[in-house]
Amino acid sequence: MDIRNFSIIAHIDHGKSTLADRLLQATNAVSAREARAQFLDSMDLERERGITIKASAVTVHHTCDGRDFELNFIDTPGHVDFTYEVSRALTACEGAVLVVDSTQGVQAQTVANAYLAVEAGLELIPVINKIDLPAADPDGVAMEVEQVLGLPAEDCVSVSAKSGKGIQELLDLICRKLPAPRPPRTDKLRGLIFDAKYDDYRGVVVYVRIFDGVLRVGDKIRMMGTGRTFAVSELNRYTPHVTRVKELGWAQVGSISASIKSLKDVRVGDTVTLEGNPADEALPGYEEPKQMVFCDFYPSSADAEAGTGKKASFEALREAIEKLNLNDASFTFEVQHSEALGFGYRCGFLGLLHMDIVQERLEREGGVEIVQTAPTVKYVVKLTAGEEVEIHNPSELPDPSLIAEIREPIAKLEIMCPSENIGDLIKLCDSRRGTFKAQRFLGEGRQILDYELPMAEIIYDFYDKLKSITRGYGTMDYQVVAYRADNLAKVNILVNGDPVEALSLICHRTTAEQRSRAILAKLKKQIDRHQFEIALQAAIGGKIIARESISAMRKNVTAKCYGGDITRKRKLLEKQKEGKKRMKQIGSVSIPQEAFLAVLEQGE
Repeated sequence: MDIRNFSIIAHIDHGKSTLADRLLQATNAVSAREARAQFLDSMDLERERGITIKASAVTVHHTCDGRDFELNFIDTPGHVDFTYEVSRALTACEGAVLVVDSTQGVQAQTVANAYLAVEAGLELIPVINKIDLPAADPDGVAMEVEQVLGLPAEDCVSVSAKSGKGIQELLDLICRKLPAPRPPRTDKLRGLIFDAKYDDYRGVVVYVRIFDGVLRVGDKIRMMGTGRTFAVSELNRYTPHVTRVKELGWAQVGSISASIKSLKDVRVGDTVTLEGNPADEALPGYEEPKQMVFCDFYPSSADAEAGTGKKASFEALREAIEKLNLNDASFTFEVQHSEALGFGYRCGFLGLLHMDIVQERLEREGGVEIVQTAPTVKYVVKLTAGEEVEIHNPSELPDPSLIAEIREPIAKLEIMCPSENIGDLIKLCDSRRGTFKAQRFLGEGRQILDYELPMAEIIYDFYDKLKSITRGYGTMDYQVVAYRADNLAKVNILVNGDPVEALSLICHRTTAEQRSRAILAKLKKQIDRHQFEIALQAAIGGKIIARESISAMRKNVTAKCYGGDITRKRKLLEKQKEGKKRMKQIGSVSIPQEAFLAVLEQGE
């Protein structure tokens, strides 16, 4: 039987999951009764948001030119934050179906995913989708594909994933055009682990693509990276229903259950081989993803007490994060301690949506209630001694006298937008310390803007502003290209003269005062009044740049004086003033957890 392995790649919302649904129906893998929208999106979160978060591998069968073909395809995410998931899927394939929306044309992530496939050496089939819509322009979009991506316009296949038009022609083209898997290079087993998940009953379930050899039930396997050995108890393929098989042969994709208890025994990108007849060298794994956005997750004690049924201890959070990291290897985590919020984890993500999805999955799948701090980026600090250190948190910044310069990550931004919004977008980028690089015309009414912006200016609300300016038609893709020194400083927040590390931040000196005033205004609303006046200050080094005061609670000591000489009242007020002064010297300010959250969660 001939085998074809391919991925479906596209920009977000261009119809990948709908196309996958039609392929399943056209190959009779799913009956009309079982069919539903987003069939491969198994997570509730994916169905609610209408996006694909996890790549799903499926095996179907198709007959073309009198030959039987086994098609192993992977439906991948489209958002820029899940590029690592796409790159992992492409490693397990020989070809890719590039889907382009006939009403929107080539978008930022279309270009990025196409380049990923070309770098991986994959054969591309361009597909123009949604041709049944009134606003569809398949010929114009085909010319755009040729102009931007260099794929011939006549090679584009026009389909409607919703109605099923052109699906059979696409299946035949996949069988004819995509290359067969490379021949086995050795008879010894080598399988690439491209995904894994934790099952409460079967332990760690490993998803593999077999490149060489054959794997059978009962075989003793060894993980070449970790060196651990296990006995295979079950092999499954997804058609898309779980189907038990006796063996996985050359070029096939499936899952292994081998009673793997520990999460540390499996690493995505590792090679599986046989213990009795091991391979000489492992398959090339994956390039480690570079985390761009960092934030802290702490267990929330308030929700556990409220009887929500969710666990809130640090141990429960650790367990949930480890299980999720097995399924999504693109985020990092390390233990962090905060005076305000206790023990938690410092996590690194590929982007803001990725951070949002991980938090939601922890709460749903891990059953934990968490507190999330404001997102920050990674900085590189050059010390006066010549040494360079990476910091992910303002509290890690060394003493200012030891710092020669602070370098921040600079992202290369590619914005695709309607021509009428160019002026507003240039204004937005310039206000975020952007550097204009190029402006390119994509076609009638659409242009590409190339900018370089500090990553810290993108992570808050840049994407939201871009969408509102372009009324939803603008798209962007970014990648960090360098670390550059700028006029950056650490802003300390002082409460009653004492610095509160959990609230410190790193920002550009030109925006430091504005951001500090916003933080102090929030703190003033959250901290209760005490018996003495509380000074809230923001400082860069020894210089105070902003201040708010919380006035003291005062007892009316002159209430009993209903007449007489004014000196009696003055004497009582002076006595009260001395008491307040003494209290301020020895009194401490209690800052409620809500005050930290009000500042941290909004990040401004």
